[in-house]
Amino acid sequence: MEVMTPRGPARVDVDEAERPRMLLVLTHGSAGGVDAPDLLAVRDAALGVGASVARVTQPFRMAGARAPGSAARQDEAWGVVLGELRARWPGLPLVQGGRSNGARVACRTAEDVGATAVVALAFPLHPPGRPERSRADELRGAGVDVLVVNGDRDPFGVPDAADATRLVVLPGEGHDLKKDPARVGQVVAEWITSLVPA
Repeated sequence: MEVMTPRGPARVDVDEAERPRMLLVLTHGSAGGVDAPDLLAVRDAALGVGASVARVTQPFRMAGARAPGSAARQDEAWGVVLGELRARWPGLPLVQGGRSNGARVACRTAEDVGATAVVALAFPLHPPGRPERSRADELRGAGVDVLVVNGDRDPFGVPDAADATRLVVLPGEGHDLKKDPARVGQVVAEWITSLVPA
């Protein structure tokens, strides 16, 4: 489906569970897409535990841009997309998340869109080589439970365990989390199942 936002159209790819217990909405990083290996693995694992999954290609990527632009504009567009999805699946608990820049969007907007929790894959704690420019406040400010899954070789850094509800650091993984995406999916599926019991 396509959702028109003030920043242009967003595309939503939906995989519905037969009897959904929650809606999991995922998005990509700055230069990537919704078919990244970790996002697909999370989708598959989440479907297996009864979550309907929506993968959102944000307007800036639909327009061919590799940079998201201002956080305020990105968050505005995200809010419109999430409003449409909440209307389509009323009453289902919402968990939202994404990888890298998408994880930042999910943290910044969680309370505004009524999310129960956030899944932050490869949260970019700081620009590579610039640890003084920490983005930990975005994790701390989410206002809901946050699962962070990062690799121990991520040049964007690894958040502190105190800044998330749960931090899982996968050995040997970089920022792309593509060494063992099935493990990423397993971690997320176990966590979201604990949030919304069957």
